[in-house]
Amino acid sequence: MGRFREKKLNAVPWTERQPMTSAIVANVEDQRTDQRRWRLLDERGRQTWHYLQSEEEVKSWPQSTADKYFLGLPTGMPTLPRAVTPLASIDNALSYFSNLQLPPGNWGCEYGGPLFLLPGLVITWYVTNTPVPDHISIEIRRYLFARQNLADGGWGLHIEGESSVFGTTMNYVVLRLLGASEEDRRLVKARNKLHELGGAVNGPHWAKFWLSVLGCMEWDAVNPVPPELWLLPDWVPIAPWRWWIHMRQVFLPMSYIASKGFKFPPNTLTRQLREEIYTQPYQSVKFASHRNSISLADNYHPKTTLLNILNGFLVKLWYPYLRTNYVRARAEEWAFELIRREDENTGYSNLGPVNAPMNLLACYIHDGPDSVSVQRHRQHMHDFLWIKDEGMLMNGTDGVQTWDTAFAIQAVAAAGLAEDQKWKPMLTKALEFLDDQQIREDCREQDISYRQRRKGAWAFSTREQGYTVSDCTSEALKSVILLQHLPGFPKLVSDDRLKDGIDTLLTMQNASGGFASYEPIRGSQYMEYLNAAEVFGRIMIEYDYPECTTAVVTALSMFSRRHDPLYRKKEIETVIEKAVGWILQDQRPDGSWYGSWGICFTYAGMFALESLASVGHTYSNNERVRLGCEFFLDRQMDDGGWGETYRSCTTGIYSQHDKSQVVQTCWVIIALLEAEYPDREPLERAVRMVMSRQKEDGRWDQEAIEGVFNKSCMISYPNYKFIFPVKALGMFSRRFGNQTVL
Repeated sequence: MGRFREKKLNAVPWTERQPMTSAIVANVEDQRTDQRRWRLLDERGRQTWHYLQSEEEVKSWPQSTADKYFLGLPTGMPTLPRAVTPLASIDNALSYFSNLQLPPGNWGCEYGGPLFLLPGLVITWYVTNTPVPDHISIEIRRYLFARQNLADGGWGLHIEGESSVFGTTMNYVVLRLLGASEEDRRLVKARNKLHELGGAVNGPHWAKFWLSVLGCMEWDAVNPVPPELWLLPDWVPIAPWRWWIHMRQVFLPMSYIASKGFKFPPNTLTRQLREEIYTQPYQSVKFASHRNSISLADNYHPKTTLLNILNGFLVKLWYPYLRTNYVRARAEEWAFELIRREDENTGYSNLGPVNAPMNLLACYIHDGPDSVSVQRHRQHMHDFLWIKDEGMLMNGTDGVQTWDTAFAIQAVAAAGLAEDQKWKPMLTKALEFLDDQQIREDCREQDISYRQRRKGAWAFSTREQGYTVSDCTSEALKSVILLQHLPGFPKLVSDDRLKDGIDTLLTMQNASGGFASYEPIRGSQYMEYLNAAEVFGRIMIEYDYPECTTAVVTALSMFSRRHDPLYRKKEIETVIEKAVGWILQDQRPDGSWYGSWGICFTYAGMFALESLASVGHTYSNNERVRLGCEFFLDRQMDDGGWGETYRSCTTGIYSQHDKSQVVQTCWVIIALLEAEYPDREPLERAVRMVMSRQKEDGRWDQEAIEGVFNKSCMISYPNYKFIFPVKALGMFSRRFGNQTVL
């Protein structure tokens, strides 16, 4: 299939294209590619979409059921008998879901939602003169127009968010770079909304950074991100190694690019943009006076007085008077060395879709446009792109391959169907995928790169991406143990490799007893006083999470109970005891837990009650478990389901959705069943609601967005609508019997 990958770069460089004229705006509005020509290639979990150019290629590479499903095309899946029992519903669901499994054994899906990702990529492509095919440009345009807020013409931070300067400015710019006319009626409406919000000068820090790179804003408007921070000794409380990994890896290339003062030379289009995104002529804007300007719609985490003082010192004293050329050069050199190590440690996949385009631009500046590093980055940018019925978006990582595959295995096992011959081939392929994706070695000189131990771990997406994540390692470990201890499944992951995973998890507990995501907590919460991102909360350091803590507790418990009760026995017991203590401590007085990776109290409550159940705390013997159950029962909706909006995440207060949600209802069913809640009636009502929404071919429709990060940005997990109904209905059936519900 390699010949298809090569065709991605056969396109006219963007800087040689002319802006589209209003004479062909009508055609642009309706443009879309031939959906029959798209194919997803999955190479050991690396997922890239390809557009076939000829009918011969179309015939030689038939579109799969999964391709059609992702694209919103008719799949040809049969109408199934209406399910009236939980197990029949599961059978219908797995009949559909199994056909979406990809050749390496994983499941793929969009991981969309954030609307600030594509702009960084598209601007980087533009300023590095990276050729981009028309079929990608067309589909990105189509997606952004599909996700434009109809009421006011703007875009938000994410697909369910209210219009903001960040979302509106950046996506307006992307559409113009991709050829949309400023006279397009939708862009006229977007421009009006942007001007209503005060124009691009009111954007947050990241927006100002990208606009300065493009040459549509002056660097004077961007608060400083000095690379000298990476020269600080490790003992300094604000040294970058203490930051949360995503902040670290974003601000690293950002600091290098800003220090270099990279600015794309103005051309006809960027000069036009300069006049379109401001409320006054570009030459009259006093950019230095707008370093701290920000719209109320964007200012989720306002800059603190301390941060403003530090920024003022850097701008008024450090840069003009104290910073020597030697210090600047040394800082830039070390920053780029850390960028290079990030590229090598991830095979140029990079941590995520924010730092990946920045690293590409840093390599373009340092190594040159024709360098190997730039070429490899250009190839890997496509790993983040995903096409669906609305067009092409940029995923929040290079996929959710390991995460969703592990959960899928657990769902089938929880339903008691892992040994069913009908599903054993599907599960065996999934096990083979997890075997292939375990990380076998640590990073080279990992301490220099500030990397966490990773030998034996699993990443969120793929082994090549290579970042340890506590809950991904835990869920994958549980899935492997579950299957390898059942008859008929191959023993692929050796005892030593399982122990490697346990060893890594045991390095990740925080002093509190809880577990964070990528690394143990390295810095103080006071670091949030230096949060410069403005649009996100809880972003500067790692935090304890009930989701991650539960994943580790249940993985360690399963390992000791089912696999090796003697290996590091005392240490594991101590870790579990401290972790469960933190879970109890984290519970709010109303019985809830706040979720940081899913929406929100519903998601975290499922995990927390699972961890308590794993050590014997249930509804019958523990007041805290009863309190957690009552929190859910008090919020059950009239149709038997549960529904919570993303505003729970942003406000920290439970926000009822106007409609119950299948996925969230399943989370509550699982939580109550884990807690051994005794009353069947509310559970059966919930099960009935879930089953009633199942389609004739076995799937469920996509409802509201499921995930979140950093409190304010939502993200999609489309496979959850298969995975969690299977688990919830299966657990219900095993507890109460497979009786008629509908």
